[in-house]
Amino acid sequence: MRAVIARERDAGAGGLTPAEMPYPHAAENDVIVRVHAAGFTRGELDWPATWTDRAGRDRTPTIPGHEMSGVVVELGYGTTGLTVGQRVFGLTDWARNGSLAEFIAVEARNLAPVPADVDHTVAAALPISGLTAWQGLFDHARLTTGQTVLISGAAGAVGSIAVQLAREAGAVVVATGRARDRELVLGLGAQSFFDLDAEDVRDAGEVDVVFDVIGGEVLARSAELVRPGGTLVSVAMPPDVRPKDGRALFFVVEPDRARLADLVQRVRDGRLSVLVGEVRPLAEAADAYARKSAAPGRTIIKVAP
Repeated sequence: MRAVIARERDAGAGGLTPAEMPYPHAAENDVIVRVHAAGFTRGELDWPATWTDRAGRDRTPTIPGHEMSGVVVELGYGTTGLTVGQRVFGLTDWARNGSLAEFIAVEARNLAPVPADVDHTVAAALPISGLTAWQGLFDHARLTTGQTVLISGAAGAVGSIAVQLAREAGAVVVATGRARDRELVLGLGAQSFFDLDAEDVRDAGEVDVVFDVIGGEVLARSAELVRPGGTLVSVAMPPDVRPKDGRALFFVVEPDRARLADLVQRVRDGRLSVLVGEVRPLAEAADAYARKSAAPGRTIIKVAP
């Protein structure tokens, strides 16, 4: 099968090359999916799990990419809940070959059905961003109606979904980003927006929750706004400060079939918009890794014609 592979840890995106790889094996409770569209996270080439299996053994050459949408073509032994020919999407295992390939083996529990009227490119942009936004806001920060949440990087893939979910939950949303993103973010439901280059986010006043996707100085400034008893959540780096009488935490997104099904239904109902940026063919995946798109939203790799 056609795939994009990485052979050397230190080569970065420049080390990604097209290659022919063996068709994957369906282990117990796996399915084989023909990938129609795939997403990737730029930092994943630095993750240890990209290069080793669960036992810590080297597994190069490795296929990156951990988001996908496609069609089930084979069921592993004992697999239930999915059928051959079914449209599915989801978050693949960190320590196995990823989605930048024509076929992928993935645990069935990590996948959810894709309605026929949701395009594969949209579905492939949803798993990491949607699950990260939901888990950060509600599972970890426990955001509730009437609270105020500050969302950094609100025009990004995760931030844009977090703005919409928080607003629908009845929270007051304060967003940060670049000046060019102001109208986009306000259109998604944020009540106020602060330009990170020209405005001081500390003028926003106290908030109950900070949801950070940027880290660094932005995280440090935002942390000052969390009122006593509030929560600081980051997906960029472990916070080195903690709100008085509150919580500060870092987390890594986890697969969740039920939540994926809920999120894609929100997309189908028009209650949630997924920002898809560039759509590139598999042959251009290495270039897509290396060059950050100027278009807002996730860059998606279209694998199947």
